[in-house]
Amino acid sequence: MSSVKKNEDKALRLYLITGLSGAGKSTALKLFEDLDYETIDNLPGSLLATVVDMVLSGSESPRGANARPALAIGIDARTWNFQPEKILKELVNLRARKDIILKILYFDSRNEVLARRFTETRRRHPLTRGRQVTDGIIQERRMMDVIRAEADFIFDTSNSSVQELRQTLRQQFEREHGSGLSIIVSSFAYPRGLPRDADLVFDVRFLRNPHYVETLKSLNGIDPAIQDYIEQDEKFPEFFAKISDLIFFSLPEYKREGKSYLKIAFGCTGGKHRSVFMAERMAKLLNERGFAADLYHREL
Repeated sequence: MSSVKKNEDKALRLYLITGLSGAGKSTALKLFEDLDYETIDNLPGSLLATVVDMVLSGSESPRGANARPALAIGIDARTWNFQPEKILKELVNLRARKDIILKILYFDSRNEVLARRFTETRRRHPLTRGRQVTDGIIQERRMMDVIRAEADFIFDTSNSSVQELRQTLRQQFEREHGSGLSIIVSSFAYPRGLPRDADLVFDVRFLRNPHYVETLKSLNGIDPAIQDYIEQDEKFPEFFAKISDLIFFSLPEYKREGKSYLKIAFGCTGGKHRSVFMAERMAKLLNERGFAADLYHREL
C-alpha cells in the first residue's frame, strides 16, 4: 500500500482542460496557475506526450524538491489542426503510463448561454467563419463529443458565475493532494434551475416558509430568527435526521470509490430561507464530524 502511494507521489499529475469555447476553460487555467500548477494553453494535441516527457525529465520544480509534479494543459477547437480522434488516441496512451495520473476536465454550457456570452463580450467563436455563433457552437459540440465521453469531470457552467466556478475548482483541486473528501454544501432556488454539478439534491420546499411572515421575509437562513422559525416545524427534526443518516452512510462509499469531491445541494422556492438554513446546518454537522465541508449560497 505504501509503495503504491509512493509511486503516486512521484507521478506527474496531468489535468487536461477542455470543452466548449466560452464555457470557462480560461477561468479554469488561470485558477490552476494560481494554485501553482504549470499551465499551458492551446497546445497542439500532437505535442502532448512531448511536453509531458519534458516536464518529467526536467529539473527541480519551482514549488520545491518535495512538490508533486502538476501540469494543466488547455486543448480545444482553437488548437491548430484540431482532430479529436487523434487527441483521443494520445489520451489513451497517456492513461496507460504509470508515471502519469491523467484527469480530463470538460467544461460545458447550454447553447443559448454560450451564444449570449459571445454576444455580450463581442468575441468571435473560433468555428463561426462568417456564420452565426450558434452554428459554430453546434459544430464544436459535435466535434468534442468523443472527448466529453472520456472526461473524468464535467462542469456545466450554465448557471455559474466566474466566482462560483473558481470556488468550486479551488476547493476540489487545491485539496486533492491531501486525504479525505472535499465537500461543498450549497443552497439554490428551484425557479432559477438546478445546480448542474450537484451530486445530491434535496428539495426542502415542504418546510414552513418564513417568506410569508412579514418580520422574517427580509432576512435569510443564516439569521437565528429564521433558523428558530424553521426548527419549530414538526417535520424538521425527523427530516434532518433521515437526510443526515443518508449522507453519512454514503460518504464512506464515495471515498471508497475514489471520489475526491462531492456537492450537496438544498433547494427551496426563493433560495434565501429554508435551503440556506438546511445547507448551514448540514455543513456545520459535517465539519463537526471531521469532514471538510464548505458553503456556497447561490442566490445570496
